Amino acid sequence: MNTKSVEEIHIPVMLERTIEILGEALTGSAILVDCTLGMGGHTEAFLERFPNLRVIGIDRDLSAIAIATQRLARFGSRFEAAHATYDEILEVLDERGIGEVQGVLLDLGVSSLQLDEAERGFAYSYSAPLDMRMDGTESLTAADVLNDYSEKDLVRIFSEFGEERYSRQIASAVVARRAVKQWETSDELAALIVGIVPFIPGKSKGHPAKRVFQALRIEVNRELEVLRETMPNVIEALALGGRVLVLSYHSLEDRIVKQALVAASTSSAPLDLPIELPEHAPVLRLVVKGAEQASDEEISRNSRAASVRLRAAEKIRKAA
Repeated sequence: MNTKSVEEIHIPVMLERTIEILGEALTGSAILVDCTLGMGGHTEAFLERFPNLRVIGIDRDLSAIAIATQRLARFGSRFEAAHATYDEILEVLDERGIGEVQGVLLDLGVSSLQLDEAERGFAYSYSAPLDMRMDGTESLTAADVLNDYSEKDLVRIFSEFGEERYSRQIASAVVARRAVKQWETSDELAALIVGIVPFIPGKSKGHPAKRVFQALRIEVNRELEVLRETMPNVIEALALGGRVLVLSYHSLEDRIVKQALVAASTSSAPLDLPIELPEHAPVLRLVVKGAEQASDEEISRNSRAASVRLRAAEKIRKAA
């Protein structure tokens, strides 16, 4: 078990910029939904900065909820955790009698806690069971995917979710190996991938197994499917003047977020319509042009910030 403190393990990415953007909407007795609570770093900072703020923290990881709940106990009823996936935001709010909120934060991807707990199997640098479940109450594991999925499906997952050029070769080797011995540990998979994916010093970026491990994690946790379902629900949950901010860490996530925010901030009126009717007006206004990246200074302090893309928007109209 990692002996570092929570603060040492989890350094919130782009924290000050996140507070600056969402803070514009968090006036008075506002409610913020932290859809990716994790160990509570972002939530703690918001509760400290905004004395009248209430935060609902959503997470599918019970270990993270336990840590965050203990960390944030000093805020009393101003913080409440919910064990759910973030596409269930409307249900979480409805259960608490909340009709709309002033802010929503999504800090996507795998958390520091999950990476640092070797037994979870998220990292290729440890020998651990091939688990990769963010929610331990779910049944599907990475080992199940490797041992039970067809070679065709493995190729699709590695290619689509990992953008891995050597998907076919890796899938073929995975299937051949499981015919002799079932997949069990992360180091076995990493070793197989290292033997297939060429590593060119000075040109190759990251560990050769990085993309396949990402693909397995996305498949096990249905990450992209859940995110697609989340975005319209988040927009619906926002009050007028409320803001949503999303931190993405790879192009697949960022593409989904970008498409949802751009679509909601664009008029739906037909091009040949002489007058824009109210129902065609944009629902959102983009408050960040394109996607912002972390500064070189932050990346030097926190390597997780290297790949982050920040997007944010404000609700300007309620949809019919």
